[in-house]
Formats: sequence, C-alpha cells, structure tokens
Amino acid sequence: MSFTKTTEQSSKYNHLEKMSISEIVTNINSEDKSIPLAIEKVIPEIENLIQKVVIKLKNGGRLFYIGAGTSGRLGILDASECPPTFGVSHKLVIGIIAGGDKAIRKAVENAEDSKTQGWIDLKSFKVSSKDFVIGIAASGTTPYVIGALEKCNYKKIETGCITCNIGSPLANTAKYPIVVKVGPEFVTGSSRMKAGTAQKLILNMISTATMIQLGKVKGNKMVDMKLSNNKLVNRGTKMIMSELNISEVQANKLLVKHKSVRNAINSKLK
Repeated sequence: MSFTKTTEQSSKYNHLEKMSISEIVTNINSEDKSIPLAIEKVIPEIENLIQKVVIKLKNGGRLFYIGAGTSGRLGILDASECPPTFGVSHKLVIGIIAGGDKAIRKAVENAEDSKTQGWIDLKSFKVSSKDFVIGIAASGTTPYVIGALEKCNYKKIETGCITCNIGSPLANTAKYPIVVKVGPEFVTGSSRMKAGTAQKLILNMISTATMIQLGKVKGNKMVDMKLSNNKLVNRGTKMIMSELNISEVQANKLLVKHKSVRNAINSKLK
C-alpha cells in the first residue's frame, strides 16, 4: 500500500549552511511550535490507548515499548523513569530497542531491518495477552517494530503505536494507532527532531496518565517516588510539609522514619 511519508519530505527551509546561528535556532523553534497543535488533533486516540493500557496494568499486565534508533531510545527513557518517579517495579514498564542495550548509546547497523527479531526480543520477557505492546517508529515502516506487532496481534496481545505518517504499515498494523502528523523536518528526514519531540510528548502523556490512574499520585504530588538522592529527599520533605502543615524538621523526621512520602503522610492522617 502506498502512502505519503511526510517525515521524509523536503524541508521548507533551504541553504541551512548559509544561515546564522540565530536564524537556525529561530527556525527550529518555529517548527517546534507546531508539534503540540498536531498532537492536540489526536488526543482522542491517545486517551483511548491509555484506557486500554490502564485496564491491562490493573489486571496484572505490563506495558512494553518497542522501537529502533531514536524511537527505541525514547521508549527506554520513558520506561526507565517510571520506577524512580512513581515507585513502580522496573518490570512494569519495559523499553526494548532494536540491537539491544548497546544500541542505546551507539547505532547498531541493520538492527531495525529484521522482521523477526522484534518478536524474539519481546518473547524473552514472556510477553502474553495480559500485556500491552506499543510500537514506536516515526516513519511507520520499521520492519523490526511492524513484525513484532504483527506477531502480537496473532498471539492476541493488544497493540498500539506512535508514528508520524498517516496510512503507514505500522499504523495499519496496530490495533490502537496514534498518528501525529508533524510534517517535514527542519533538516530533511531528521526525524529525531519534530517527530522525536512529538513521540516524547505522547509518551509523557501515556506513562503519566497511566500512573495517575493506578493511584501513584496524590493531589499533584509524586508520593511514591524513590528517595534516591538528596534532591528527592528534600522534595519529599516539602511534600509532607505542605500536606500536613508541619515544620521542615518534623516532615524530615517522618520521611526518615517511614522511608516513603505516602507512608509518612498516611501515618499522620490515620
């Protein structure tokens, strides 16, 4: 099936090498302003996908992100930030990238071209129909991701995707596609730019809304965050101060005693 790859269309800017730094960053910023407006058009699709993810996780399932290159790295980034931010197990949200962990730092040649490796990588986590798998690919044509989702569909595993080309093979494969049309990049074909930013913003929505629905936020605070450094201990202390209207010394004592913002707050509210 033919479709228009807007992510590969020629930039509306030319002779970039002749631009001043001011012109370059101003024009990039001008292009970036269009991204939230493009995402706004697909909020119903984002909401629908999140609803399905929440159901799976509430019933003991997991959320998988699978992608290649920038898309894969963004999935891993979002997954890796869920445990410290929301206090969940690192096994709840899992990011998988074509080429394995070494591809997080350095590109692995041809890793994304295998139609079978994506499913092999998912299978190593014993993925099942209890889980939800989201394929991430700006172009929507990455064989690694498409093959993985096709196999998931066959195995009755629910699938979603985040892509930036309408009518792409990936969008047609996923049961719950999110297709945000960001248009040509400032540097032609450099989908790490607008497409990557759009993917990151949508991933923020998916993980944050899901964790709120799972009860991992109280009021507007990350009460289950892991207290892994002094900055987070100080933040946790301020949360307790605000919630219980007590002094910093009292709040810090509670936090040290209970080792959790949620538990510290609950200890005084009982």
